Amino acid sequence: MKAEIIAIGSELLMGDVINSNAAWISKQLAQLGVDVHYHVAVGDNPTRIQAVVTQAIARSELLIFTGGLGPTEDDLTIATLADYFNTPLETDPESAATIQGYFIARGMPMSPSNLKQAKKPTGAITIKNPVGTAPGIAWDVSPQIGGRCLILTFPGVPKELYGMWPQGADWIRERQRQAGEAPEVLISHHLHFFGIGESRLGEILSDLMQQSNPTVAPYVGQAVVKIRIAAKAPNANEAEALLTPLKADILNRCGAYYYGDDGATLEGCVAQKLTETGQGLSVAESCTGGLLSSRLTDVPGSSAYTFINFITYGNAEKTRYLEVSPESLARFGAVSPEVAAAMALGVRKTSQQDWGLAITGIAGPDGGSPEKPVGLAYVGIIGPGWTQPIVKKVLVNSRYSRVDIKYWFSQYALSYLLQALQGMLAEDLPDSNNSGRNPAPPSPTP
Repeated sequence: MKAEIIAIGSELLMGDVINSNAAWISKQLAQLGVDVHYHVAVGDNPTRIQAVVTQAIARSELLIFTGGLGPTEDDLTIATLADYFNTPLETDPESAATIQGYFIARGMPMSPSNLKQAKKPTGAITIKNPVGTAPGIAWDVSPQIGGRCLILTFPGVPKELYGMWPQGADWIRERQRQAGEAPEVLISHHLHFFGIGESRLGEILSDLMQQSNPTVAPYVGQAVVKIRIAAKAPNANEAEALLTPLKADILNRCGAYYYGDDGATLEGCVAQKLTETGQGLSVAESCTGGLLSSRLTDVPGSSAYTFINFITYGNAEKTRYLEVSPESLARFGAVSPEVAAAMALGVRKTSQQDWGLAITGIAGPDGGSPEKPVGLAYVGIIGPGWTQPIVKKVLVNSRYSRVDIKYWFSQYALSYLLQALQGMLAEDLPDSNNSGRNPAPPSPTP
């Protein structure tokens, strides 16, 4: 079944409201084995809404509308659909009673316009609203057009949509059963990678991306590349069985850059490793200005592994709190592998923790030079039993904003720390610096 999601509301087109409903509905339809082919947004205008309907019924079998079900003049969805399909409106007694009861229970006067929400096209089924006053409809208009066309309408308010969705989902399942369609589910996972560009990852997985079931597709997020793997099958267990060997194949090819699935974050993975080992970490930050510490303590339970961190933005503070020698600062500069190493040593010594993580760099937009450009940073790491830190050089696109560069710096620092916790940091990683997007740093420098 091909579906189209149509969001109604001029506020969506003006950018005042983000159309989060379309993404949410798409995920729900995937669980029903329904393929979403189109997302459309249209303003509160009957002529344009009907033009969108004409387009939709020519290419889709299931049309899901959100928005335009309220009591005001610009809430036009139901009336416009009834007019389009030349079907009279009628009042649904149960909906009218529910709306009246809503206001009585709250001791509020009800405007006559509120009863407009109880109107539905003749032949449509009412979808009850357990949260608000605007019901939706489920309507099979196939007889009107001489082809398959199913319509569902929901309010634009997300919490009302969520509360009403199970009724709509049951109606879709029944239509699938009546049509003799085998029930299917679509299961998907996002594998998270860092330190490799989207294009390079695409090259490595190009043959897998040609498959039709299961499927493989790359996505770029905030300082991360995601690989979406998805499979359609009669049930979730069979879909997962298709995805298991696929994921193993992907990780066999580029697992050095992988850190987790779905909602995984680098700070969460670091937290898990530190918690598992019972080890502590202290951080010395310069260019990230506390962002690393913030991300690490965003994870619940972070008091188990982080106790004292330092933001040593000035050179004097690097010397005072981390014992970085003034001679090193004068000779090599604050942004240098030597100072990053000294900061890592110093923060571990001062904090008496198992791990010391340090970062120093140039976040811009000023302060760079040909030798040390904006976007350059050095990450120093030292762990239990190490005699010397490992220092990694980071180069981030200097055209990024200062805020973005700081985030990228923190992402690299957490990525290298995770590799160290996994015992992988000293290994040479394959070259991935050919994407032109997010260059990977060079091999470790002991």
